[in-house]
Amino acid sequence: MKVQQQEIEAFLQQEFPQSLEKCSIEHVGEYTATLRCHVDDQDLRPGGTVSGPTMMMLADIALYVAILAEIGLVALTVTTNLNINFLRKPIGGQDIRALCKLIKVGRTLAVGEVWIYSVGSDDAVAHVVGTYAIPQH
Repeated sequence: MKVQQQEIEAFLQQEFPQSLEKCSIEHVGEYTATLRCHVDDQDLRPGGTVSGPTMMMLADIALYVAILAEIGLVALTVTTNLNINFLRKPIGGQDIRALCKLIKVGRTLAVGEVWIYSVGSDDAVAHVVGTYAIPQH
């Protein structure tokens, strides 16, 4: 890990503040990141479950944080692919947590996976695989 959690948080506050409106970084490690999304009524869809877009947002930010920790604070690192499998219904109104692990970080692409859980549950509610393009820097 090249960049510390506090540096990433400060960078996001400056460059991408909306990413921290609902999400908080719990941990950043080597090739890993753990984030939490604070779920409220705006994140629920009919049926009382956490919406897919909310889970995708959390996964996307978790991947971004893990990648920035490895390559440095490169703002224009962008998502090129995000594939999500919804495994079970999240607990409505309960925060969700993303556990991200990078699979490969190359010169131009980074690939990682994210498991999403309802806080307090050991059963994953979604599995995400994402790819990011890394600009020349």
